[in-house]
Amino acid sequence: MSVLDGELTHKDPTQNASVELFNKTYRTEVLDCYVFDSLQKVRDMTTDWLNRYNHHRPHESLGRFPPVEYL
Repeated sequence: MSVLDGELTHKDPTQNASVELFNKTYRTEVLDCYVFDSLQKVRDMTTDWLNRYNHHRPHESLGRFPPVEYL
């Protein structure tokens, strides 16, 4: 049995809570806040957001440290 053989229910936070929380945060902080006029703008905004998310934004689960500092 491989990882791909298992079944996950779509958007079921009990099966993959950390990914569901990340997706919710991304949607709330990026996708729902802007009206994009091109896919490139979505990509650019996502790149900027990921940088802030990983290098500057404090995470409760990491003792209020950004992931890069926690490592």
